[in-house]
Amino acid sequence: MQRILTGIQSTNQPHLGNILGAIQPMILLSQSPEMESFAFIADLHALTTVKEGQDRRHKARQVAATWIACGFDVEKNRLYCQSDLPEVTELTWYLNCFTPFPMLANAHSFKDKSNRLSDVNAGLFTYPVLMAADILGYDAHLVPVGKDQLQHLEMTRDIAHSINHRYGNVLVVPEPKVAEETMLIPGTDGQKMSKSYGNFIDIFLPEKELKKVVMGILTDSTPLESPKDAESCVVYQLFRCVGSPEQALQMRNNLQAGGYGYGHAKSELLGALLHHFSQARTIYCELMQDPSELERILAKGAERTRPILQETLQRVRNALGFSIS
Repeated sequence: MQRILTGIQSTNQPHLGNILGAIQPMILLSQSPEMESFAFIADLHALTTVKEGQDRRHKARQVAATWIACGFDVEKNRLYCQSDLPEVTELTWYLNCFTPFPMLANAHSFKDKSNRLSDVNAGLFTYPVLMAADILGYDAHLVPVGKDQLQHLEMTRDIAHSINHRYGNVLVVPEPKVAEETMLIPGTDGQKMSKSYGNFIDIFLPEKELKKVVMGILTDSTPLESPKDAESCVVYQLFRCVGSPEQALQMRNNLQAGGYGYGHAKSELLGALLHHFSQARTIYCELMQDPSELERILAKGAERTRPILQETLQRVRNALGFSIS
């Protein structure tokens, strides 16, 4: 079996773009009998920005609840919190000692903020090494990544090659799994949906709040009676991600025919979101109202995962002369 691993930072509630672009594709892969799947909540990474303890744990529960609500099988697969396996931080130190400074200085995670060094903490600077430990610690073969994360995975591979070159085949060198056609989910303003842009759709909002977000999607001023360009309409672009192909074609035809306003399209989009995520919304709400059950699931996932990490750590310790009997 091949091991496939992915992580999502617990800096915010996962939005529609995260779910359609990352979580659901990973869930589909995890259903293969040939795949052993690991999904973790990167709450140690989140500590670089989220400093308040209760807020950080709440956000970690939101991410876990999203995975489960969207269909990730926690009995077949492993779902766990990064911080529940502190051995990963020990592995991070070992990997740090084989990571060149220029490599980290060139990382996107650092360069994006390097013009304001007062905002950069050491955790952000060594972010890619913790990411490498998350991957190498579990002998992952495949890591689904977007193009923006590909550099970090290449750094993981370079670190693993460096250690293996010196000490033998200590670490499994992972391969990236980059989707040939990455799904681009537009935000409410037409840009790529992103937490940093504040243009995201949280599909777990109460219906009234979700309606307010959907009705606020940016559209042009084309009159109701006039034909409209479906391809440039954000509402249509979002609708075809969650509606059936037949429904999407019907909306497209309605927009192009005229006599069909953006308000009509937004109402249909709201209905499609509520229908498509009906079961997920119910499960999510139940889980968020029972934090002890979420903690139990995460603790069980960590315990099932720990032996793999400990075995990798022992190989690294042996190679470096830190063997602990």
